[in-house]
Amino acid sequence: MTTTENNRKLVVIDDDLDTQDLVSAYFKPKGFEVICFSDAESALKESPHSSRQWDVLLTDLSLPKMSGLELTVQMRKILPNLPIILITTTKSAETAVEAIQKGAYDFIVKPIHFAQLQISIERALHLKSLKGDLSELRELVKTTRSNQGPIIGRSPGFLKALDIAKRVAKSSASIFITGESGTGKEVFAKFIHTSSKQHKGPFVAINCSAIPENLLESELFGHVKGAFTGAIEKKIGLFEEAENGTLFLDEIGDLSLSLQAKLLRVLQERKIKRVGENQDRNINCRIISATHRNLPLEVNEHRFREDLFFRLNVIQIDIPPLRERKEDILPLAESFLRKFALENGSHVTSFSKDAISFLIENPWRGNVRELENTVERAVILCAEPQISLEHFLSFGAGLKSLVSLSENMSHNQSFKIDYEKVLPTLDEVILKYIEFAVKKNDGARDKTAKEIGIDRKTLYKRMKQDARMN
Repeated sequence: MTTTENNRKLVVIDDDLDTQDLVSAYFKPKGFEVICFSDAESALKESPHSSRQWDVLLTDLSLPKMSGLELTVQMRKILPNLPIILITTTKSAETAVEAIQKGAYDFIVKPIHFAQLQISIERALHLKSLKGDLSELRELVKTTRSNQGPIIGRSPGFLKALDIAKRVAKSSASIFITGESGTGKEVFAKFIHTSSKQHKGPFVAINCSAIPENLLESELFGHVKGAFTGAIEKKIGLFEEAENGTLFLDEIGDLSLSLQAKLLRVLQERKIKRVGENQDRNINCRIISATHRNLPLEVNEHRFREDLFFRLNVIQIDIPPLRERKEDILPLAESFLRKFALENGSHVTSFSKDAISFLIENPWRGNVRELENTVERAVILCAEPQISLEHFLSFGAGLKSLVSLSENMSHNQSFKIDYEKVLPTLDEVILKYIEFAVKKNDGARDKTAKEIGIDRKTLYKRMKQDARMN
């Protein structure tokens, strides 16, 4: 990402101590940290082990033992994205061309014209930043094309589920994933697929609850021309499309009993029949199924076949709801922020303290999907570098979730809102929050504005709307 103005690290390699001093004296007041070496060998020894991220390297062409050109070649192998600027006492077109060919960004002639050098360094830093953003964008495009979502989480329940997924991925066993809607069941299924022996084959997914029952059988098994009204040509089903890969059956608990019986036969015999034909066709794909329903209860209520349940439930992975994974909320939100900022060309880079509190305390009844949608909406509509609580409120993040936040943030009775009796407006909730924050800080308005992530003018404007706070 873009290097900030106060942590840019300029590496200078020159056996002339006066040059080191001059470069340091010029660039340190401009916010650079200048790191000096007198020979190439010392810089090479330090570079792969340094915890400090180097941003640009300035090296003399004529160095003892190893030349600046040789250093450039070696440094390209260690830090390929590090811009390198060469300095020499002779102005030679051949030398300049050779330097660029070996990977140097620019070529400066002594005596150093520092204004020119600064322009060259700033351009190199800008180019490096663009390359970093391009790398992230390429990874984002790669992720989007493969439909592989992020596997992000550090809570015990999530790590347990991930550990099981890793251990069973190489097996051929059927896997059954449970969890509320929006917890990331398909993300886990894709992760298992990409980690499995079938990873070179296709990953095919279907939401069994999203397709009418009279069409679902055709979607799964395919049909022949004329099998039913509208079947004007043959269709290959998803079992065949997933050949040598993985078929993910989401919301399998919504299958009708008749389709459950046909699916059981497929799992037992590893054969399918297209609708309208009698020919058996062998299939070879791994089955991963998922549901938000309580299938043991469905079995007891005779809404789901027990024999099919046992066929599907060889390995079970339970994904906890996001409200039970509070440690995962902020890492997920930050990942979504970076993703949507890149997608939309936004300059949003972070969340304010009050926004972070909202994110962590929100119950997220829609789980990770709701969190992702909320962050995407805020990134798109936020015109500032930082997302604050007001952005979430303005863009429709659940009102009752906000009330839960306000009640959880403090035991102070004055901050609680009885929304079950009278539903407050968004402005009333915001004013209540600001009132609480000001009281918490004993009336210190500047401190309050800083803590909740808004400027003083906005705070004063909001306070004027509530006569109780004047």
